[in-house]
Amino acid sequence: MTLAYTKNEMMALAAGRMANNGDILFAGTGLSMLAAAVAKRIHAPQSTVFFETGGIDPTLDELPMAVADPRVMSGTCLNSGLLEAFSILGHRRLRTISFLGAAQIDAFGNINSTCIGDYHRPRVRFPGSGGACDAMCLAHAVILFMQHDTRRFVEKLDYLTGPGWLDGGQARTEAGFRRGGPMAVVTNLGVMKFDEDSKRMYLAELYPGVEAQQVAESTGFEMDLTRAQKASPPTEEELATLRQKVDPQRLILGPPPA
Repeated sequence: MTLAYTKNEMMALAAGRMANNGDILFAGTGLSMLAAAVAKRIHAPQSTVFFETGGIDPTLDELPMAVADPRVMSGTCLNSGLLEAFSILGHRRLRTISFLGAAQIDAFGNINSTCIGDYHRPRVRFPGSGGACDAMCLAHAVILFMQHDTRRFVEKLDYLTGPGWLDGGQARTEAGFRRGGPMAVVTNLGVMKFDEDSKRMYLAELYPGVEAQQVAESTGFEMDLTRAQKASPPTEEELATLRQKVDPQRLILGPPPA
């Protein structure tokens, strides 16, 4: 029997599956926080979750609503501040994985979370970078969350908030970045990754019930669809943990499946 689940549940689990024991997980707000908690609870219990506001390895007995929520410092091994958090984020001996959201993304994983339209006269002004630019520059790798449509997956960003693979190839290294770059983009349709050589985005996984053509029609640039595999649907154990232990109030998960 196929278990019923929501897109948010699938996205959180798809991202959490990429974490490994020993990873240091930098969690943003929303789905990013949910995915980090999933990783810790299910797939990588020996990972460490931390927040830019300074909470390091909290118990996450209750899911925080945002990185400024005091619950990010509940049961921690250490309560620090921004300086310490970003020092951990950029520590080159640590495998730090950042979970982030964005408003726009291009084919090389560069992101915009600042504005739509001209910077000085924008049609829409977003909250801005926060720690996103630092995370894109300093972390060992980044996993990004997006809703998949042509307004968000664009040929050219309206504003560069955080650097991905820049123009592709060796551009990031040549620009002076010693490590990092986006590892994956998790959307409501599937999981995108980046070619090892060109650094251009390609479709890596399709969620059950989603066809490659749907991804193509929802993307504002050409994307390689030929490598796509079917993502495994959520297991009963994953869903039970997600719903009963990670976010039982469905603060971030949203409404349950119909």
